[in-house]
Amino acid sequence: MHAVIRRYEGVTDPAEAGRRVNEGFVPLLREVRGFVAYYWVDAGGGVMVSTSVFEDRAGAEESTERAGGFVRERLAELLPHPPQVTAGEVVAHS
Repeated sequence: MHAVIRRYEGVTDPAEAGRRVNEGFVPLLREVRGFVAYYWVDAGGGVMVSTSVFEDRAGAEESTERAGGFVRERLAELLPHPPQVTAGEVVAHS
């Protein structure tokens, strides 16, 4: 399995960002081959973190492409800074 974690800082409206992600982005991710799970977390203080899990690296990479497009088209005014992205193979889980 592979995971991608994105950390967004300076989020101007976390509730609206969450609504848009849930209604628009989550359905896009479910279409990606190898999709396992997705979480969008309001960490407080204008910080939001997403975690995507896929069966393989190809799915994780496609999720990154889709996330970039979705942010540009639907979230740019709410997420003023590019995310810090961490991706890699899942080596332990339960």
